[in-house]
Amino acid sequence: MSFYPKLGYLIFGSRLRRLSEYFLAEVNKVYAQAGIAFDASWFPLFYLLSDKNQLTLMDIATELEVSHSAVSQLITNLKKKGLVKTSRCEEDGRRQWVVLTKKGTELLGEVLPVWKGIEAAMEELVTENKQSSKILEAIGALERAVESDPLAGRIMRAMPIHTKTIHS
Repeated sequence: MSFYPKLGYLIFGSRLRRLSEYFLAEVNKVYAQAGIAFDASWFPLFYLLSDKNQLTLMDIATELEVSHSAVSQLITNLKKKGLVKTSRCEEDGRRQWVVLTKKGTELLGEVLPVWKGIEAAMEELVTENKQSSKILEAIGALERAVESDPLAGRIMRAMPIHTKTIHS
């Protein structure tokens, strides 16, 4: 038996991270093999901008459920590559609009077939194993559950009483 399955929920987060890293690496291989200078980690932002055309940094952070700082770092990186540009919001000078540049829009056109390929390949994977077709539903349920009652609190409540004084 493999190391991971025998540890059950103790290693759940590590298994999800490992699977996520595997998927991102495989998708990045496809981009590289297709000669497309795109990183899978950019997908959420590119997808948002393809759908909305322009968003503020705060809108992006809210939509992606990440920190403003993380979005700012990503935008700075993509600006250096000439893929996005920012401009001050006329109504509120503290806000910045983010849009794809011409180069970013051209790159978006190149990655769209890869995105369609990803969808098709994932559909094929879940067709091969009916249980895996429930994974998105299960992840959504877990996300909602920990949003309403965070995991740290659940762990603390489940711990034997004498171990709750770890930091004393």
